[in-house]
Amino acid sequence: MNELLLVVTIAGERVALPAAAVESVVELDTLIPVPRAAPHVAGLSALRSRVLTVIDCMRSIDLGTTECSSGIREAVVVELDGHHYALIVDLVEDVVEALSEPVAVRAAMGPGWERISEGMVETESGPLLVVDVAALIGGVEAKAA
Repeated sequence: MNELLLVVTIAGERVALPAAAVESVVELDTLIPVPRAAPHVAGLSALRSRVLTVIDCMRSIDLGTTECSSGIREAVVVELDGHHYALIVDLVEDVVEALSEPVAVRAAMGPGWERISEGMVETESGPLLVVDVAALIGGVEAKAA
């Protein structure tokens, strides 16, 4: 497997996003709240005259809420079904190559992590959990529906 992965930190955990799904990495400084939006939708932001729905990854995994009132936040921009999303992450680290196919995780991770997991892959920097971007965007409510 030669898939490239973007290594990010979410809720203090190093995980990987498929690099093919990533459009860019940005710093968000403005976040407009959206009344009555799903709890994991942190708000809206603009990037190059394009509106982004901002997803709080911690909230999507049901691990609390990311503090967004203190200013600039790192985010990964992805497109899903013609819509653009900014995924708020703690840190963007590096791009690495997957050295194996994803395999099922054989340990309890918690329901949020299990919902967004595509499996573990080996990389030069050690094993990483590959995150399903669509499941992350869907949030906890998507599984309940």
